Amino acid sequence: MIESYLRQSALDHLALAGRTSEAPQSVGVRLGEKLLPAAVNLRGDAADPAFVAAVREALGVEPPTAPNTAASSGELVLLWLGPDEWLAVRHDATPEGEALLAAKLREALGDLHAAVAEVGEQYACIHLAGPKAREAIEKGCPLDLHPRAFGGVDHCAQSHLSKASIILHQVDEGPGFDLYTRRSFADYLWRWLEDASQEYGMTIVAP
Repeated sequence: MIESYLRQSALDHLALAGRTSEAPQSVGVRLGEKLLPAAVNLRGDAADPAFVAAVREALGVEPPTAPNTAASSGELVLLWLGPDEWLAVRHDATPEGEALLAAKLREALGDLHAAVAEVGEQYACIHLAGPKAREAIEKGCPLDLHPRAFGGVDHCAQSHLSKASIILHQVDEGPGFDLYTRRSFADYLWRWLEDASQEYGMTIVAP
């Protein structure tokens, strides 16, 4: 685990806090960065009742088994990444909360065939919301984001946006989306989204 005092936003150099403003009704896209202090990758067998029970004990929620769905408990969300892989995220945790979350999972899982890895330092999270958020993402993403196809709130998928790999999670009907990407792509992706959103009216907000 990296020392908490060394943690820095992947977009810190853009000074986004100084560029935020109230979003008028006419704005089509609201962009903001969500700090990502706790993210844990989980691997295991969802067909094993003992594994499911252990995850429920540690996180308060069972790992979702339907493809491209998410489950949540309070501020924690568990994103389906594959038949045996999930990403657990807490945006409200302290920097030390990631290690505590991982330790809690490892303790509950015990000797079960499973794997837990702290991965928060790998990711950045960009939040898009507003009536044109879907259209902005669709400019560079091959996913069909129409509500009939993407599934609405707590639908998630791994894909790419322009040249960056992403995990996309719809968090509300606004629509609002959390977009996770590798830190090395964060600057590029933020600038791409700013440009893609300009025609709809865009403002930077604190999510």
